Amino acid sequence: MRFENLRVVVTGASRDFGRSLAVGFAHLGAEVFVSARTKEAADRTGEQIMGAARDRIHAFGCDLSRPAEIRDFARQVAGHTDRVDLLINNGARWLDGVELESASDAQIVDTIESTAAGTVLMVKHFLPLLRASDRPDIINMVSVCGLGGTASSTAHDAFYVAKSAQAGFADILARRLGPTGVRVMALYPPDFSTSDPGTREWEGVARSPQEKLTTQALFDCIAFAVDQPRDCFIRSFHFEPR
Repeated sequence: MRFENLRVVVTGASRDFGRSLAVGFAHLGAEVFVSARTKEAADRTGEQIMGAARDRIHAFGCDLSRPAEIRDFARQVAGHTDRVDLLINNGARWLDGVELESASDAQIVDTIESTAAGTVLMVKHFLPLLRASDRPDIINMVSVCGLGGTASSTAHDAFYVAKSAQAGFADILARRLGPTGVRVMALYPPDFSTSDPGTREWEGVARSPQEKLTTQALFDCIAFAVDQPRDCFIRSFHFEPR
């Protein structure tokens, strides 16, 4: 129960890494508030967990491209807890395609709004709950797509734009909130394996130098950073691609 009584909010938690974050923190004792585009999708995250950890996951619907739903999500969480200790901005709308014309105008706008504007609004509306904590942290799951000088991903140009905006926001947020006691961290992973812990411990997954970066490794980085004393401020994690 390493994170007993920790209050955690995770966006984009219905599948892949978002779900793994929710499961991982719940198994370590945290109370986890998860969102997905629909309440039904978020509910499935809790349904896959057995034992006491299942009762520590609370599901909400929140489309990150809709400001009203973000405001409502924050209000609902405030009805369950008087603080949030950790906000993980994991939700992002993936858009594939190396040709600019391959995506519709609506897809481009939706990708940028949900990832860039959605992250900004999540922080804005959860900041009062974070400030009520004595150990507030914000984690932004960015991507190598948010860094200049890389074109290795098959993501659409709009996804690169959205992640670059998210990276810039994480940087200025860290500078401005750091002195107030709110730590802001960003992760810049390349493509990584999305093995899901489900209801089991994360065992038996190959983690040699030759293997692709794993979900477990990313979760371990976040848990490590959050667990550090308040005078230790880890601004970002960068990873070598495999």
